[in-house]
Amino acid sequence: MDPRHGGSFSLSATEAARRIERGELTSEGLVSACLERIAERDERLRAWAFVDRDYALAQARALDRGPRRGPLHGIPFGIKDAIDTAELPTEYNSLIYRGHRPKADAACVVALKRAGAVILGKTVTTEFANNHPAQTRNPHNPAHTPGGSSSGSAAAVADFTVPAAIGTQTGGSVIRPAAYCGVAAIKPSFGAINRAGLKMVAESLDTIGVFARDPEDLAFALEALCGRAVPDFPSFENPRIGLCRTPRWELADAATQANLEAAAQRLARAGAKVSDYEMGLESRQLFDRHKVIMGYETARALAWEYSTHPDKISASLKPRLDEGWKVTRADYDAMRTLAERCRRALAEAMRDFDFLLTPSAPSEAPASLASTGDPVFNRAWTLLGVPCVTLPHGRGPAGLPLGVQLVGAFDADSALLGWAKWAQRALNGATAP
Repeated sequence: MDPRHGGSFSLSATEAARRIERGELTSEGLVSACLERIAERDERLRAWAFVDRDYALAQARALDRGPRRGPLHGIPFGIKDAIDTAELPTEYNSLIYRGHRPKADAACVVALKRAGAVILGKTVTTEFANNHPAQTRNPHNPAHTPGGSSSGSAAAVADFTVPAAIGTQTGGSVIRPAAYCGVAAIKPSFGAINRAGLKMVAESLDTIGVFARDPEDLAFALEALCGRAVPDFPSFENPRIGLCRTPRWELADAATQANLEAAAQRLARAGAKVSDYEMGLESRQLFDRHKVIMGYETARALAWEYSTHPDKISASLKPRLDEGWKVTRADYDAMRTLAERCRRALAEAMRDFDFLLTPSAPSEAPASLASTGDPVFNRAWTLLGVPCVTLPHGRGPAGLPLGVQLVGAFDADSALLGWAKWAQRALNGATAP
């Protein structure tokens, strides 16, 4: 079935939740529709690492019989396989952890369950959420990468096999795959969602995020995951936008550059005040030297695996760990100090803007499965710890989705989602209700 022509699996998370609350849809019906679509589609796209049909349906039936638990009551979620689940395997896409079953759910999984969500299954991650490509394909063209490391979460939402999914970002692993697959996503402020039960690879960078098909879905998920208030969406209008082409603008292809400029013009016509924003000289180093912090921390986070099972680490990850061990503490500390100065500078600059508009990725999804793409337009924002939202907008030369990225002030996640909903309507030519 074409998702544009019906089927409960095609509903947004919030619309499905409303129908369940009104008694027009059951969680079991929604979960069954998602499971059927997975059975039809996933052999081709390989977005799912583990799905236990009986477990998913048992959760849904229990929710249908019981009282309403929260804003996500009855809504299925995919969980990136870098995050622990007690009832499902958690293998981190690593040969070292084949068959691994954690004792407990991660904190974010428990939060979803408490809000009434159904854990539909585990979505594919790259090996230890790093750069070794996973088996997942892009739903728009299986010869193209879906991005990474949250490959399965992005592809599963884009292919209408689940309305929402959890991912993680250490460099660009939420925003980039969402842009490549044509869905919305948020990388919240650093530390917004509790990371207990996440297989850590960089303790000062790792951030849990959410994929969905609408900013409203992201807001309700964030409410459940960390208590952020759902914004009053209709109250957001006429934002102050900083157009941030970044110091690496030359790495964006012509289609991406034209798409961002067109988005800025459309938002201005919808009532936004758009002005250029240039990052300070020191901030420019963040785009290239993010790897100092990530390399140092990842090598040490995977020290046991590196020391005891080097033969089971991929040929693409092993050299990165080798290099990470070469980073000195002095270089690591210097980079952390620089990042802190840049955070303070950005916080001061954001007094003049409601959000920054910047590329989500350098291009549409590359025509390759040997790489997950370049996170150049994500790394600095991850290191700065600020919230980022990507929205689908435009198409590249091969007809694949492009995205635009909205960057907010630290801890202003709810407001950023309010602006994202406004921007979505403006970019789609709609007006606020």
